Amino acid sequence: MATAAAAASSVERGVLEEEFKWLLKEEVHSVLKQLQDILKEASRRFTLPSGTADGATKQENFVLGSSSTDQVKGVLTLQGDTLCQAEVNLKVSRTNQLLHFAFREDKQWKMQQLMDAVMLQLTRARNRLTTPATMTLPEVATIGLTKMFTPALPPDILLNFYVNVNKLCLLVYQLHALQPNSTKNFRPAGSSVLHNPGAMFELNNQRFEISHVHKVECVVPWLNDALVFFTVSLQLCQQLKDKISIFSSYWNFRAY
Repeated sequence: MATAAAAASSVERGVLEEEFKWLLKEEVHSVLKQLQDILKEASRRFTLPSGTADGATKQENFVLGSSSTDQVKGVLTLQGDTLCQAEVNLKVSRTNQLLHFAFREDKQWKMQQLMDAVMLQLTRARNRLTTPATMTLPEVATIGLTKMFTPALPPDILLNFYVNVNKLCLLVYQLHALQPNSTKNFRPAGSSVLHNPGAMFELNNQRFEISHVHKVECVVPWLNDALVFFTVSLQLCQQLKDKISIFSSYWNFRAY
């Protein structure tokens, strides 16, 4: 009986080893090829290689809007993954003054910050689309974006762009400077995607409070395509990992 059991175990192990060799030789290469093709497609959504007759990447215009406010309006121009122009109209709440800002000719905002991690870390890239990065208000105030517009932004206006799934969003903060003798209890706000009215921060020894917040956005369809590609890639990786772990679990069990 013992000899028969040992023989059966040996046959079973041999079959599993053959299956594992097939998995490594055939399926791993097949999955990696699929991943390569999917990531190429995802990358194409950000580079948009189909150009004009002179070979330049075409430009796309998107209108910013919101169902909750008409105080901020604008048009964004994307060229591939680059925001090459942003025109923003802002009606100041306190005075009803209409302000107009646009990117300086020498300034652009690269959506490529999303793609730095794509080829190295699919999960990080996907999360960057679905979960916008949080920032403190001093960080928003000091990023280069605030100096990209002409005419220059007033000192009581802050702007920030971020990507959320398939939307390109613009936040406009109107600030109120707190006087040194203010009786308000100063509590600096932490890191957040969107800061609400009443949030406070300090910059260059001056304290500020947000008085108004406006959010407008536009849908960029190919961002949704990229998210789908990242999700499918992660699923393929997980499926392959699960199959390999089955063999690993079996051999770890047999070792005991």
